[in-house]
Amino acid sequence: MATHAAMPGRRGSRAHARTRHHTSLAWALPLVLGVIYGFYAAFIRRDGGPSTGGQVLLGLVSGVALAALCFVLGRIQRSLPRELRAVAYGALTACAIGFLVSLTDTSVLRSAGLGLVVGAGVLVVSYYYFYTREP
Repeated sequence: MATHAAMPGRRGSRAHARTRHHTSLAWALPLVLGVIYGFYAAFIRRDGGPSTGGQVLLGLVSGVALAALCFVLGRIQRSLPRELRAVAYGALTACAIGFLVSLTDTSVLRSAGLGLVVGAGVLVVSYYYFYTREP
């Protein structure tokens, strides 16, 4: 009568197989974020003048870097505890915002301060989200 409880189910094999493959969202979301970030970085650096190769290269490199970091964070986020996951999202956001602000030729303190404020906000919101959604 209790045999059904001891038999292995198929759910574990499917869940394990699903983690090996990348879903389309796992590729699309970092790619879209990277493209938008790269265009915005190049737009900020352009400052109303004509576009140059250096600005395009800056946008391309910064977009690829952000997309790669978002993809890596998305791949390892399930293995991190919720506190460390919130810190990772906050740090990634703080660095990204701080870099964009630094492109506007403002002071380093303003770039770092605004990056820290936005990163701290993302840390708090993501920790709350992870804390309320996980068992």
